Amino acid sequence: MTTSRAEARRLTEQRILDAARRLFGEQGYDRTTIRAIAAAANSDAGLVMRYFGSKEKLFAQVATIPADGPITGSPAEIAKLLTAGLTDKLADEPTAALAALRSIFTHPEAGVEVRAAMTRQQQQVAAQLPGDDAVLRAALIGAITLGTVIGRHLIHLEGLATATPEDITAAIEPLLSHLIQGTPTTTP
Repeated sequence: MTTSRAEARRLTEQRILDAARRLFGEQGYDRTTIRAIAAAANSDAGLVMRYFGSKEKLFAQVATIPADGPITGSPAEIAKLLTAGLTDKLADEPTAALAALRSIFTHPEAGVEVRAAMTRQQQQVAAQLPGDDAVLRAALIGAITLGTVIGRHLIHLEGLATATPEDITAAIEPLLSHLIQGTPTTTP
């Protein structure tokens, strides 16, 4: 079976994207080179540059954090959605997100992408939560989720790296539920 020129290009682009996503995730933006990406993709640096234009444009394409689905429903339904989403992120290493997270401190564009993705989710969650402090509680939910994913996949914290995703989310779920439900304020 012969491969058309367009199909060969598409396959080469996909190999480059896969290699770039993996290397940016493992090494960050600064330590990943076009030559290393090309070698990992069984290609050459000239093709990488021709197809993607620059290292920065390639990074922007592979480090885009996919949006979670819509977050709506009752507090119990929101807790279930967020817990299921966290379980998925813990089960399968989110390579695009990790590329952005690893590079966030050395490459400003990565920080913009992470903040934008987190803000979108935080706004969706806050809009569904009761109480005046909904934005704060939504931000805490995001911070807990982000910290858990970083602890498991980037830092490899002992307890997080060895536990099952289900065990981790079972431990976190009561905290998420508490933040989602809100606590009535009482004055002493």
